[in-house]
Amino acid sequence: MTTAPIDVLRTVPLFRHLSDQEAQALSGLLRERHFHRGAVIVTQGEPGDAMFLIAQGQVKVAVFAEDGREVILSVLASSGFFGEMALLDDEPRSAHVIAMTDAKLLQLRREDFQARLRASPERGAALLKEMTRRLRRADETIASMALLDVNGRIAHLLLELAREEGGQRITRKMTHATIAQMVGSSRETVSRTMRSLAVQKVIAVNRREIVLLAPDQLRIAAQRA
Repeated sequence: MTTAPIDVLRTVPLFRHLSDQEAQALSGLLRERHFHRGAVIVTQGEPGDAMFLIAQGQVKVAVFAEDGREVILSVLASSGFFGEMALLDDEPRSAHVIAMTDAKLLQLRREDFQARLRASPERGAALLKEMTRRLRRADETIASMALLDVNGRIAHLLLELAREEGGQRITRKMTHATIAQMVGSSRETVSRTMRSLAVQKVIAVNRREIVLLAPDQLRIAAQRA
């Protein structure tokens, strides 16, 4: 099933409150891009001049340590977006973005966005609000990595992923190896923790999703220092 660009636009918090006329105008500026699994969509350090909306598929935002170790900062799926800072500045990309599956993205170039921004200044306030929200979430993630044990970091991640999907379900594909790269642990430790949470009926896991059955217990674990 093909999703119209304007419908994808409506799912992104940054553009959710556009009027019908504004949304129609902006959707006409979106350029469809296709990437195969494993393709590098954005390269850390390169100039950025566009943001991307995810119409289909799943991507990961990652950085690489000097020893070559990959650290996954985020996993994004349909309705997700990335690269929004490039709409406002000329700074290099802060991370790699890599397709985890075949992906269809909608690209919004800086020059097109800024042209619309001049016609609708309230979009600038919405963009700054969304960027502030992301910075706050980044601060929370940094704090969890520094102050929590592995169980707490996994609990924090599960809560955050479910929150991003608007409920108590995580439908994007999250392998134990991916989770390990996101919380700074080993796959074996993550597997043991996920099994323990399932046995305790804190979560339920199947091939399609992770369901948070007892989110309050996860919140307690995520608050322990």
